[in-house]
Amino acid sequence: MRRPSARRAMPGFIQRTASGHRTTDPRSRLLQERIVILGTPVDETSANDVTARFMYLEHHAPGRDISLYLNSPGGSFHAMSAIYDTLCYVTCDVETVCPGRAEGTAALLPAAGTPGKRAVLPGSRLLLRLPPAEEPVQGRADDPAVRAEEPTRVRSRMEETLVRHTGRTAERVRADVERDTVLDARTALDYGPADRIVPARRSGYPAPDAK
Repeated sequence: MRRPSARRAMPGFIQRTASGHRTTDPRSRLLQERIVILGTPVDETSANDVTARFMYLEHHAPGRDISLYLNSPGGSFHAMSAIYDTLCYVTCDVETVCPGRAEGTAALLPAAGTPGKRAVLPGSRLLLRLPPAEEPVQGRADDPAVRAEEPTRVRSRMEETLVRHTGRTAERVRADVERDTVLDARTALDYGPADRIVPARRSGYPAPDAK
């Protein structure tokens, strides 16, 4: 049985207040700024965390944008689907930003952001590939037909999602997920899962050739 990987807690920091000092969790501060981070493999734990934060932020201010920052090696397609469906369900616009990697199932999430608000950083890397095999579906253990159909269903959903959010043809997407297809920042812009490349904000760094 696949278990969610262990999580390393982000260290707190000391914040000076009028009444003294207090320890603050960085994720809590980011949540106040409506920033959600997916920086782990995609599994039930990370999916529940991200979806809970999305639902909280929509309830708190349904008219304000949510920013989703992605740096994930991918993982469970079904866990990713929970994040994807929530991202599409909330009424808030969702800005997606990829400052690292989004591989496999995680590569679908940058594309699903609100059009015009999907960004990658110059060093980002998206990898289109088929998701790993998951636990057998619940049901009769002697029903191989059900188990055999599940990978086909998952693949079809992944391809349909990429077609919907990138504008590529079904034939192109099918061929690209069949093999590992790497998209750097520039090619992600051309392929469709990103709308812009975020330039470096410090001087001395090369500016990307962004649209």
